[in-house]
Amino acid sequence: MNPVGRRTWAIAEGYIPSRSHGPEPEFTSHETACLLNVSEHEAHVEITIFLSERDPAGPYRVTVPAKRTLHLRFNNLHDPEPIPRDTDYSSLITSDVPIVVQHTRLDSRQSRNALLSTIAYAANE
Repeated sequence: MNPVGRRTWAIAEGYIPSRSHGPEPEFTSHETACLLNVSEHEAHVEITIFLSERDPAGPYRVTVPAKRTLHLRFNNLHDPEPIPRDTDYSSLITSDVPIVVQHTRLDSRQSRNALLSTIAYAANE
């Protein structure tokens, strides 16, 4: 199969609300990076979080098996540190094999939930 995707992705917009409305974990406010690896090799992925008031956090490391997908909630990233809530951030995602990255946010601070999803920015390589 031909490579699909890129090795470097950016999500300029990020925000995890500290409050949620509705049953957990389904309606917990969250940010998600949907990582698609269609290659024959597992993808070793690093995520660096950029913040406006301090040095970057990370890298956070995950592996996406060959021919698989991983929907990674940024809320669940704790090593090397949790991503701060109620704080604007951006993320840079790098992989050793081409992957596709989509960004999704569920904001459930109100009973009427908001969901947004967009493809991340793929860097030219």
